[in-house]
Amino acid sequence: MTKGEAPIKRAAGKKPPRRGDAPARLWLYGRHAVAAALANPERRVRRVVATRNAADWLSERRASDAATRPIEDLKPDAIDKLLPAGAVHQGLAAEAFDLPRARLKEVCAPAEAGRPVVVLDQITDPQNIGAIFRSAAAFNAKAVIVQERRTPPLAGALAKAAAGAIEHVPCVKAVNIARSLKALADLGYLTLGLAGDAGTEIDAVDKARPAALALGAEGAGLRPLVAETCSNLVRIPIAPGMESLNVSNAAAIALYALSAHA
Repeated sequence: MTKGEAPIKRAAGKKPPRRGDAPARLWLYGRHAVAAALANPERRVRRVVATRNAADWLSERRASDAATRPIEDLKPDAIDKLLPAGAVHQGLAAEAFDLPRARLKEVCAPAEAGRPVVVLDQITDPQNIGAIFRSAAAFNAKAVIVQERRTPPLAGALAKAAAGAIEHVPCVKAVNIARSLKALADLGYLTLGLAGDAGTEIDAVDKARPAALALGAEGAGLRPLVAETCSNLVRIPIAPGMESLNVSNAAAIALYALSAHA
């Protein structure tokens, strides 16, 4: 319930609606994140707030229906009060409904070379996930698959780090990552797990084959069952003095290596 709303009265004996029956409402902030949301026909936006400068920027971009949509003119400190502490909103924020749920077979089939699927195994940091979405969009990924219960909402700092990419790359929320990799293999994907100790370098992968790239959390890496499910484990060659890369940087390098441009 948002501030100012009256509590909902329910008839006696009726159960409250189950979670997931209606799309969640969430805040998006930052100029590129909001502009992309407004330009996405699949995104239902309830409210837009902006400073005068940000509203002018939005209209000049023509990235949305800003010319006809009511935009509340607020000062930066008033926008601050609507958002989590420390949110860098750039004078623009939107209250929106979550995007419709994407289904693996609907968005990942047919498998296509040069259109990878990114699979995130227990990666929970919003900044990293947002940056991975941005790289996925840059390298024409078909979808990003995340773990349903451990992934933060696609909003706030995550959406800002993605710079609008969450509006372009479908997100599949999976209960079981290993099963998702098996489903991708059944669709014709070469399932690759990124691991620092793998014997094969990612440059050796056949780019003519459709690929699904699994990435694990920093430090822990891929869980054993997820790694075992992958058809191949690959690594990014780095200098011996460094143990690993930040996971979002590793994702960008790996996606480039799998692209037709590499």
